[in-house]
Amino acid sequence: MRTQKNNIVAALDHEGNDRIVTSQADNTASWDRPVKVRRSRPASLSIPGELAARAAFLAKLHREAGVEQWVERVVRERVELEELAFAEAKRKLAS
Repeated sequence: MRTQKNNIVAALDHEGNDRIVTSQADNTASWDRPVKVRRSRPASLSIPGELAARAAFLAKLHREAGVEQWVERVVRERVELEELAFAEAKRKLAS
């Protein structure tokens, strides 16, 4: 069920939102505290030489600029798959 405030906000178009933000820009009470965001530091990983050579071959096969970019892409894809599998398993256990 939507409240009256939610209905009003949903009805505003982009220009309406811009007008509201512009009118509240100088009012510090209208803004939340700033959020500090830090870039995470890169981590170094060590892998055996034979595995590094195999990864370098596959990076060339996939026409990556370098083995580091290929390994990063592969790890990112795997982490996303693992996170999806974990969320699905957690959802199934909850039901």
